[in-house]
Amino acid sequence: MLYAILCYNDEAITSAWTKEEDDAVMAKLQVVHDKARKNGQLGPAIRLLPTTSATTLRKAQDLVIDGPFAETKEQLLGFYIVDVQSLDEALQIARDLGKANPGGAYELRPISIYQPGKELQLT
Repeated sequence: MLYAILCYNDEAITSAWTKEEDDAVMAKLQVVHDKARKNGQLGPAIRLLPTTSATTLRKAQDLVIDGPFAETKEQLLGFYIVDVQSLDEALQIARDLGKANPGGAYELRPISIYQPGKELQLT
């Protein structure tokens, strides 16, 4: 079963990390990545650029604006795709990521693969 693990945190805090602090967090996360990859569970992992680089299209008005769609305390900073047997396994990976990366929250969502022109693949 495929799950997206969406990574939320306060961008003001994570953007203020020094290179050394960021490198230290990334090194801790790499341990979790290596374990999940070894177990055949880790798919793509995406780190998003800051929301200041975002562009939003408000569909109803066909309005293009700078920045994220919603003002929130925590921003979506990135996500993982994991291939696991159960929600419990996905939660364990998220818990491991949480131990390596301070603050914020992880939202887990089951996902399906959509490729235009092909039948939707449910996992």
